[in-house]
Amino acid sequence: MSALLEKHIVELLQERNDKAISLLYDNYGDTLLGVANKVLRNEELAQDVLQESFVKIWKKADSYDPTKAKLFTWLFRITRNTAIDKLRSLNTKSDKEIQIDVSDVYNLGVESIRPEFMDVQEHLDKIEEKYQIVLDALFFQGMTQQEASDELDIPLGTIKSRLKIGLRELRKVYGPAVLLILLNL
Repeated sequence: MSALLEKHIVELLQERNDKAISLLYDNYGDTLLGVANKVLRNEELAQDVLQESFVKIWKKADSYDPTKAKLFTWLFRITRNTAIDKLRSLNTKSDKEIQIDVSDVYNLGVESIRPEFMDVQEHLDKIEEKYQIVLDALFFQGMTQQEASDELDIPLGTIKSRLKIGLRELRKVYGPAVLLILLNL
């Protein structure tokens, strides 16, 4: 692609001219579809991702800076990231569907029930509510950290921080064995 045509497309895109999308599709569509297909390995999903990518490109047109990256590089990153996000969302959905079958949370044997630890859930009220909620979701509802993040609408990093702090607070009640207690639930 010539630098002149690329510059013209960028100008049209930043002016929000509809021709920009047509030119982008004509000049980059096949390549970007290939990028999405390489990540997803599914033609139909790749086409969906391509469409989502063009919507993002249109919405983010103002953020494109030709001094930081070539147009194709910018388009490539948006498409690739959209494809990766789609793949992750599919994997997360799939993981949620099969988790019940593979989770040990629902397969507690009599040998794993220890009377000295039966009141762990009762002691959760001794720590702040934000930590209670996370510990309850992870250890008593059997959620993964990502599922808790999605379900509670809390960023994953915050879930991890609250887990760490919540366990530290429970250690004050039970001592260092609290982590072993919860891992054996």
